[in-house]
Amino acid sequence: MTGAGGFVGRHLVARLRADGWDVAALTRTDVDLADPVAAATAVRAADPDIVFSLAAGRAKATAAERAATVQVNTSPWLVDALPDRCRAVIRLGSSTEYAAAPRPLGEDAALRPRGFFGATKAAGSLLLQAAAAERGVRAAVLRAFQVYGPGDHPTRLVPVVLAAARTGATVPLPARLSRRDWVWVGDVVDACVRAAQDQTLPNGTVLNIGTGVQTSTGELVAVAERVTGRPIATLPGAHPGRDWDTADWVADPSAAQRLLGWEPTVDLTEGLARTWAAS
Repeated sequence: MTGAGGFVGRHLVARLRADGWDVAALTRTDVDLADPVAAATAVRAADPDIVFSLAAGRAKATAAERAATVQVNTSPWLVDALPDRCRAVIRLGSSTEYAAAPRPLGEDAALRPRGFFGATKAAGSLLLQAAAAERGVRAAVLRAFQVYGPGDHPTRLVPVVLAAARTGATVPLPARLSRRDWVWVGDVVDACVRAAQDQTLPNGTVLNIGTGVQTSTGELVAVAERVTGRPIATLPGAHPGRDWDTADWVADPSAAQRLLGWEPTVDLTEGLARTWAAS
């Protein structure tokens, strides 16, 4: 697994090991995935029969950082480094690969990425599908929407909001309306495992992993207040917002339900309560 030290990666490693999998967990301290030779060598040494490709770079301030992010997010070395016994590659994609739309996004939605990160993730998804098809390796791309849960990066919205509930700090909010489809990290992990195990899943399948429910930033703060039982001060307009923020951002998860038998099991209220209890 690449990206084993990341937010979703740590949860997936824990799930796989609890289920009895032998996991070769590659993190940034193990290998520089921006170095194609080192990355390919690490994959060959792991000798995987199933690969979870979760590594994601986001740095983009300099030309060197952008080049490294492209290498990590497209992983052009991955498929050629796989042993013949490898049965499947499951890639965690991103909903930012899509164009914004005022309706639930299906897998046939236009690929018009929002921002540099989304562009590199979209390129990586397309490259994986093409390379895997040539090698005869089953590949699937799971385009996750806004993943949250315990252990997320402290600068992201849910940790910031819950920290404010604990400390009394003020949460800066963007001036414009921003909605997201918040999906529990355990549900995303379950989708990854199902995709890896389902040998009937057609090669090159893309599946959206979300809840089909979108929540504005203000609504999320209100839910957090109910869950924590504490007031949370906000300052609208104090946050510059993100490149991919939009008033409509929600998945149509029906294909994942139909093909994997997957559906979200934890709603936002319960998920925030679990995250609060774990923090």
